[in-house]
Amino acid sequence: MATSVLTSTKKDVGLAYVLLVLSLFGVAGLHRLYLGRIVSGLIWLFTGGLFGFGTVVDLFLLPRMVEDSNHGVSGW
Repeated sequence: MATSVLTSTKKDVGLAYVLLVLSLFGVAGLHRLYLGRIVSGLIWLFTGGLFGFGTVVDLFLLPRMVEDSNHGVSGW
């Protein structure tokens, strides 16, 4: 049985980085929405990744955010 990448419970670091790269094209926050961080994802979306600073920080925090998401730890 095939499962969708977005609906599977195990999140992928590679896909999260691809979504983060979309921030360079004006669509910030998709990586956070993918990881289930709805509030901060919407904040990133409406503020351009906290004016770019939050997106740069997420480059380093993303592997840990994926790991937390895979273990059921929810962030904001």
